[in-house]
Amino acid sequence: MSTSTDQGRPDPDAIPSAQSRDGRSLSDRGDTVCVIGAGASGLTAIKNLREHGFGVDCYERETGVGGAWNWRHDRSPVYASTHLISSKPFTQFPDFPMPDSWPDYPHHGQLLSYFERYADHFDLRSHIWFGTEVVRVEPAPGERWDVTTRSTGGYGPERTSRYAAVVIANGHNWSPKLPRYEGLEEFRGEIMHASSYKDPAQLRGKRVLVVGAGNTGCDIAVEAAQQASRCWHSTRRGYWYAPKYVLGRPADQINDALLSLRVPLRVRQWLYHWTMRLTVGNLTRFGLPKPDHRVYETHPIANSQLVYYVGHGGIDPVPDIARFQPYAVELADGREIDPELVIFATGYLPRFEFLDASVFGDSAGTGRPTLWLNAFTPGHPTLAVAGLVQPDSGLFTLSHWQTVLFARLLLARRDRPERAAAFAQRVRDRAGERYAGQVKDSSRHWFEVGHADYLRAVQRALHDLEGK
Repeated sequence: MSTSTDQGRPDPDAIPSAQSRDGRSLSDRGDTVCVIGAGASGLTAIKNLREHGFGVDCYERETGVGGAWNWRHDRSPVYASTHLISSKPFTQFPDFPMPDSWPDYPHHGQLLSYFERYADHFDLRSHIWFGTEVVRVEPAPGERWDVTTRSTGGYGPERTSRYAAVVIANGHNWSPKLPRYEGLEEFRGEIMHASSYKDPAQLRGKRVLVVGAGNTGCDIAVEAAQQASRCWHSTRRGYWYAPKYVLGRPADQINDALLSLRVPLRVRQWLYHWTMRLTVGNLTRFGLPKPDHRVYETHPIANSQLVYYVGHGGIDPVPDIARFQPYAVELADGREIDPELVIFATGYLPRFEFLDASVFGDSAGTGRPTLWLNAFTPGHPTLAVAGLVQPDSGLFTLSHWQTVLFARLLLARRDRPERAAAFAQRVRDRAGERYAGQVKDSSRHWFEVGHADYLRAVQRALHDLEGK
């Protein structure tokens, strides 16, 4: 292990000098692993790497832990009413349960306190460089990595350190995906992406058009139904709206029970449709478009209130936008509406601006990496991505086991090279493998996984790596 201070920070006097490929001086951190980001996935990466004996330097551009769940952070998409859409047991880290007294779907403020307690319980803060952003990550000799950092905002000199491995955990819900429409530049009303939405006061008394039927778009439409003078909700296609509770239990717990029994997809689809018929009936009766796909072929929308407010006239469902005019919006069915505020809840695209896209096999620069288990990239066995998944349940358990697998891979590279080589071959052979059945091929579903199938795949990978 590399020499470090008691606080987990490198001691400049104890670190040998080296040079990067372009001749820049750098600090060699020996066997230390670099983790980028101190959100949920970054925190569990630090913990699991430390528990497997590795030194860790984590770089976090903000001044606190929590990532997207820390509403104080510039890139946080969290708004005042944000709650979990997966229930507590299927969201928490497997080795750090949330308090029993918390509700089924905790508020974002509770999530932030959970991460802060997690960081303190496992003594993770001493390994985090806060207020430090990663500028570049470049391959170095010996399958190592040169990581260049600087103070957030570009102040101060850059510093380059060489690491044995890198875990990228910078999140994928911070770079807004904005649509293009004819006439959008000439529109005189207010336009914002959902990433800038923070409080219902932004909607009060206005005529609001919400574009997008993801969970965020539906949440904002529900708040607009209560605060705005009028709310239109534009969607390109029909979606399935899942209630948060079924049979008195959180819906994901019922779904997980069916998955644990290995109930076939077609049977689960039939049960879902039967439940919908018993609860809300045919959604087209409310003016919502009929879905053009079977349930579970896109990510279901977890929202118990949207249909309620549509049924009460607070939300007016409308089709896709055809074009913008200076003072109106023309819809695909020929109607015109006159919103004062348009909110694009159109999602996010992953960005790894510090890394050449070709490292992930993304030569076209689309932002979609080619990975195995959504974590490992062919040709770079000491690089992993944590948390780049969109599961049908909570994320934190998946990130935990991803980083456990990576830590054990690094140990195998040292102690069992033949098993590490076999693992690398599987990465090359199976990169791009999906774990979500048949889903729509859109950027919203690039990282879709069924959590049960995904965790079984990770478990098999762990067993193979350890020869079990």
